[in-house]
Amino acid sequence: MTVIKELLKANEDGGLSFGDYTLENKTKLDGFEFQGDLYKVKTFKEITKLEKNGMFVYESVPGTAVEDFKVTEEAITFRVSAQSDAQFTVELEEDSEYTVYMDDVNVGRMKTNLSGKLSVSAELSEGKAVSIKIERV
Repeated sequence: MTVIKELLKANEDGGLSFGDYTLENKTKLDGFEFQGDLYKVKTFKEITKLEKNGMFVYESVPGTAVEDFKVTEEAITFRVSAQSDAQFTVELEEDSEYTVYMDDVNVGRMKTNLSGKLSVSAELSEGKAVSIKIERV
């Protein structure tokens, strides 16, 4: 997987790609319009964060590259890569249960907290993307 040199871009299939974990200094792009919403991304080697209309969507520590990020009523899907293992957090429905899949393998059910955040740790390595699917139970 390659890093997203544009920091944030819309894909032809309706997904978003964002993040560049190779950057030494924090870089951001604000006011990116996509499907009627405004997005903001902050990214570098230590963190990647995506906001939609000023609200939290995604964050990873350390920084990651995310491809084909799609949100539906049933699931969030994307591919993620980084230089090493990472933890990412996504915003979902509060106090709800989800099944998490990595490369189509069920890694278990998880429950969001009262603010709707779900955190997942992923074993990542340079040049290899992991497919993520978080599906509402």
